[in-house]
Amino acid sequence: MEFEEAKDKVMMGAERRSMVMSEEEKRLTAYHEAGHAIVTINEKAAYPIHKATIIPRGRALGMVMQLPERDEVSQTREQLHAQLAIAMGGRVAEEIIFGEDKVTTGAASDIEQATKRARAMVMRAGLSKELGPVAYGENEEEVFLGRSVARQQNMSEETARKVDNEIRKIVDKGYDRAKKVLTDKIDDLHKLAKALLTYETLTGEEILDIVDKNVYPKNKEDLKVEEDDQGSALGSIGLKPKIVH
Repeated sequence: MEFEEAKDKVMMGAERRSMVMSEEEKRLTAYHEAGHAIVTINEKAAYPIHKATIIPRGRALGMVMQLPERDEVSQTREQLHAQLAIAMGGRVAEEIIFGEDKVTTGAASDIEQATKRARAMVMRAGLSKELGPVAYGENEEEVFLGRSVARQQNMSEETARKVDNEIRKIVDKGYDRAKKVLTDKIDDLHKLAKALLTYETLTGEEILDIVDKNVYPKNKEDLKVEEDDQGSALGSIGLKPKIVH
């Protein structure tokens, strides 16, 4: 147990249990992290979930940690698109459950991560079908004044616009994939968010047991989430999904 806690501290940051969060913040965080997790377990190319938590760690209010099953020196296009969908899962979950006007800045780092990954796919890895196997902006890191100067050095304005469009298309594709998964698996989203509110931290195996088998951790039986009377998680907390088009 001590080894596991030490490992989590290194990988996920130290717990900040002293941080006071309102019930609304906890609920929003639970749905945000559940969104990441549900997309993860529905993306075939995704890495397995190590843990999901709504206990603040480091600078994050919660997180879903994935671990590769083996060492990898490269990634496939399929894996990268899966990671983009996972990154957008938290934001999409907030929109579906709370509505567009209630979306928080909590997804800022996810969006930044997704944008950086999409940019690398287009500009470095040659994974854009539109632009092909060409590297753009190779001197970007060496230019003191930043990205705009690098662009002037390495590509035309027309090409720069194409690059921007491709980056946007790739990120939007990740968003759309996440939205489809979470719309189709809305009951699972509710179930897992409610479980996170109850247990606070769940392992990847526990998440799969809860979502797929409705089996809860044995050492947490006293906290088991009660099933909704109507047999559907949609009304379990008095919420109806708000689909943003």
